[in-house]
Amino acid sequence: MIIGREKEKRELLSLIEKEESQFCAVYGRRRVGKTYLIRESFNYQFCFQHTGVSKGTLRQQLTAFRNSLLAAGLTCAIPKNWSEAFELLKQLINNAPAGKKVLFIDELPWMDTPKGNLIGALENFWNGWATARSEKDIVLIVCGSATSWISKKLLKNKGGLRGRLTLRIKLVPFTLRECELFAKGANLAFGRKDVLELYMILGGIPYYWSFLKKGLSVAQNVDQLFFTETAQLRDEFEALYATLFKRPENYLKVIGCLSDGRRSGMTREEILASSKLTDGGTFSTIMEELEECGFIRRFASADTAETNALYQLIDNYTLFYYLCIKKNAFSDERYWSNTFTSTSHNTWKGHAFERVCLQHIPQMKAALGISGVQTNVCSWFVRGSNERRGAQIDLVLQRADGFTDICEMKHAANVFTIDKDYAKDLQNKFDAYQELSKDKRTLHLVMVTTNGVANNSYYNMVQNEITMDDLFA
Repeated sequence: MIIGREKEKRELLSLIEKEESQFCAVYGRRRVGKTYLIRESFNYQFCFQHTGVSKGTLRQQLTAFRNSLLAAGLTCAIPKNWSEAFELLKQLINNAPAGKKVLFIDELPWMDTPKGNLIGALENFWNGWATARSEKDIVLIVCGSATSWISKKLLKNKGGLRGRLTLRIKLVPFTLRECELFAKGANLAFGRKDVLELYMILGGIPYYWSFLKKGLSVAQNVDQLFFTETAQLRDEFEALYATLFKRPENYLKVIGCLSDGRRSGMTREEILASSKLTDGGTFSTIMEELEECGFIRRFASADTAETNALYQLIDNYTLFYYLCIKKNAFSDERYWSNTFTSTSHNTWKGHAFERVCLQHIPQMKAALGISGVQTNVCSWFVRGSNERRGAQIDLVLQRADGFTDICEMKHAANVFTIDKDYAKDLQNKFDAYQELSKDKRTLHLVMVTTNGVANNSYYNMVQNEITMDDLFA
């Protein structure tokens, strides 16, 4: 059963109704559900389907491709190269019954070995043969977790495949609402606070959620997922980055810096200094690919030059790994249960809740009644000086109706209370923003909390509230 994904499923099925042959790329991070979506949408009925071999040599890739051809009904030898492989695929298609031929090639990036010329052979197959068929009956769907490869080799291809894709689908993680539906479908008795905490750990990755067991508490589930000797996701971190990037070491240096650095983020120069990496095109590519894959976010102050941008670690699972899993190093099999009320646990919650809010901006706008209002979603910061304290606002909604929402995101077990010190900090942010930004709209303070804000003497600063339930919309 597919949870959500209605739009993506409709788009995939529409490929069969098109008059011309279709070429579709589905991409997104590891474990987000790409393969499952495609197989379920087409009820596992394909003229040909194949999956690349992780870290396989050219010979291994070609052998696996031959085996997929055999499974589809074509008896053949192992092709010597990709040109021969696609010639064999043509034979299979010519022998198939009349009607649309849906071809599904999964993990296409894995098939692109050095000097294999996969892209050249694919280009020739599509441009020179598939689109030239008078039957116009080919639906080619390729898929991959290496988002950066898909982007470079297909989406932004400068050669023969330029502009050849007829559909591209970037599959994003589930929202809180979709994870809630997933939990209900699996008969997991979790309330919204439980779903929120699990989302702060697992993100909206369906594969991770599939390991949760009914009858266990959140803490028990987290322990069995990550900290026991036989934990299903014990080695997921290494596999995640190794799958996405051919040489993950330098990517992990950047991720490590952002996990250890300031919560507010780091500049490009600070990351370079901390990671000891060399500035240049390779480093720029690393940063771009990490951002494209959804691991980090880049944000510049709304009215500051892009060169002053900050970078933050945004991926829920990666954040959890560095702040919790790595620190435990698997020495305590009940680590999450034993630290559930600790200070470090609460610090992580505050950090992670902010990230979840940033992943649910459409839901926040709906709660404010501004879904239809043109809005510039940005952040704002100013560095401290002798004259003024520094200030950072992680979420600013600059609205076309003349208002700007300054959003403060706070996790609390109960109702959140604005005390004297926090009120002073808020006022500093407002004063700095009004004085130093170029924004002349009317400012509103929006508090985004789990359970609302206490109505005390400082509550009059608040113009609007968004609660945990609003994020589940």
